[in-house]
Amino acid sequence: MERPRHEIRAAYGASTITVYQAYSPGLGLPAVREGRFPGAWKRDRMTWIKPSFLWMMYRCGWGTKPGQETVLAVEIARDGFEWALRHACLSSYVRGLHEDHSAWQRQLRRSPARVQWDPERDLRLRPLGYRSLQLGLRGEAVRRYADEWTVSISDVTPLAHEIHGLVTAGDLDSAARLLPEERPYPARAPLSGG
Repeated sequence: MERPRHEIRAAYGASTITVYQAYSPGLGLPAVREGRFPGAWKRDRMTWIKPSFLWMMYRCGWGTKPGQETVLAVEIARDGFEWALRHACLSSYVRGLHEDHSAWQRQLRRSPARVQWDPERDLRLRPLGYRSLQLGLRGEAVRRYADEWTVSISDVTPLAHEIHGLVTAGDLDSAARLLPEERPYPARAPLSGG
């Protein structure tokens, strides 16, 4: 069965969804220890969360890129995730979806969340023919994410390194068995474009 071009795929349960971020050990490890983002984590800038484990691996180079050596699985409340989707604007203008370019720019400036669709990745981090969600949070959304929505924070760097080792060794079947189980997420907010 062919996948839709835009579909959120994630590990989730009845009340939470897992998203991924990568930070330096100086930020990531205290977040894991404390179960919340430390004071050094900036609430006044945009932060991007990714429901796709493999897209996160592409972005952080399996936890090897400078400043992204600690890969976090952040379990957040689905209610919060849905709030962000309802208050999001697409990160790029789409003719026919937006009234006009100026209206999209106004919505983008006001919106506390941003939806961006990027090519999903396979185990070798090659782009696939369908898109994966990145959700940008700023202002009110960042504060809610850090202070209200976050349920737990786990360090999945060892898992990233183990899967990467198997991929490097050519054992894709074993690598695939270790991936978090991601399935289509039943988003109630309309998402398209990009």
